[in-house]
Amino acid sequence: MDEFDYVVVGAGSAGCVLAARLSEDADVAVAVVEAGGPDDHPDVAVPLGALELIGSELDWNLTTVAQPGAAGRALAWPRGRVLGGCSSTNFQMWVPGHADDFAAWGEGWSWAEVEPWFRRAEGWAGAAAEGEGLGTGGPLRLSPQRDPDPSTARFLSACAEAGVGPASGGAGSPDNSGCAMVAVTQHGGRRWSAVDGYLRPALDRPGLSVFTGTTVHRVLIEDGRATGVRLADRTLRARREVILSAGAVGSPDLLLRSGIGAPDAVRPSGADVVVALPEVGRGLQDHLILDLAVHAWDATRFLDTGGEAARRRWARDRTGPLTSNIGEAVAFARTGAGPGPPDVELIWSPMAFADDGTPVPGYTLGVVLLRPASRGTVAPSGPDPAAAPRIDPGYLTDPADVHTLVAGVRLAERVLAAPALRRLHDGPVAPWPAADDGLACYVRDRVQTVFHPVGTCGIGAVVDPMLRVRGVAGLRVADASVIPVAPRGHTHAHAVLVAERCAAFLRGVSDHRTTSELPRSGPDYGRSWNLPKRWRKSDEYLC
Repeated sequence: MDEFDYVVVGAGSAGCVLAARLSEDADVAVAVVEAGGPDDHPDVAVPLGALELIGSELDWNLTTVAQPGAAGRALAWPRGRVLGGCSSTNFQMWVPGHADDFAAWGEGWSWAEVEPWFRRAEGWAGAAAEGEGLGTGGPLRLSPQRDPDPSTARFLSACAEAGVGPASGGAGSPDNSGCAMVAVTQHGGRRWSAVDGYLRPALDRPGLSVFTGTTVHRVLIEDGRATGVRLADRTLRARREVILSAGAVGSPDLLLRSGIGAPDAVRPSGADVVVALPEVGRGLQDHLILDLAVHAWDATRFLDTGGEAARRRWARDRTGPLTSNIGEAVAFARTGAGPGPPDVELIWSPMAFADDGTPVPGYTLGVVLLRPASRGTVAPSGPDPAAAPRIDPGYLTDPADVHTLVAGVRLAERVLAAPALRRLHDGPVAPWPAADDGLACYVRDRVQTVFHPVGTCGIGAVVDPMLRVRGVAGLRVADASVIPVAPRGHTHAHAVLVAERCAAFLRGVSDHRTTSELPRSGPDYGRSWNLPKRWRKSDEYLC
């Protein structure tokens, strides 16, 4: 069958949510088209396996153009090319962000209006006090750190000693200022992706069809309306709507390849301009991170994570270093003058690497720029629909971003020098300059992406508050690309939020309490399938 009610492009975090929610209606036919393959790679299930997945066949292996603001470097941009997208390859951090972020999202997207949808998705499985504010009944299993490194507790103590106390409202509060252990998308010591929470329980629904290993060439626009998508050898028709969930890179690239955007941005694809929508692909923002690695006085347990002993321990009882998501704790703080929401995030990792990538005994404190002032673009690189887009984030083109990162390093120095941590390390692996001018150059030489691009199909600029593409009927975008301003949190949670809301818009639901619940456990969970058996995750396979 090549005709459906809805065609969803992309089965990443957002696409999995849409597939599950839209197919809850038994009389609705939904097609989901994914360029990647199944999530059966053995490292997908292993939390620490995220390190091995970067640069693997499950990665799009994207690269930016040379960045003058980052010492002329072209930066690698890992993005998940697999069912579940980045939720199958990321570092499993669930950080919904700060309430003030949503003021820029437009009508219907205030914190009071979006918080119930976060809670609907969340399935916190830890102690109530640890997950204060998080939802407990949602399909995305969230857990506390199962077997955290002892240094992580010391990091939290050091934050308090440096003036950054515990986050007062818990991990899901509207103000995330302060330090806390990270809630992770794990269940029983294994990764719990959007496939596990949303897509897999829905696969036996007769109205849901999933196409993998399939590239969408363009959206079909007829008389001002999206009517389907064109693949290499066939067309999938959409009776109701087409929804793009290909991410902050893929969704604007596909819009431009379909003739929707500014003429100069559409032109490289060879398409004719159908709708002149100038902001498509513009407004790109991304969180940058500067890693500060320090030598440990003693050996650390993360030096032999690839060894047989660590793997046997994880296979036996899901404990040990392989359960770590690497970024075990965070601190959100404000470096600017006066009161206000945080502008930097510190991420604690109980491992360290030398400049050549060799693991060394040590720890890493990452400094993240939360609200970049710099902006960039995404655009097609040529007529081949399989070609990687041209990605220009415009990193550090606004001097304010360098200033904030330098201030963030000074905060990190205070944390590293606090008594709780100082006894664990003997200084930097790669010393950074003491003077601000030298440190600014160091920042430009060493910053990397923390994998959170947003803004290329922003609400207000490209889509309206109900996520409808301006100027085209029957076409929506639902993924991180619609986030208009980089959040003070991590984008996985926001992509899930956007998709939950989009599904509700399409189903005519305005109240989160009126929609049905997905099955999450019990004898029927994952029992019947309309996809290859090798997609099934079993304990036998995982061990």
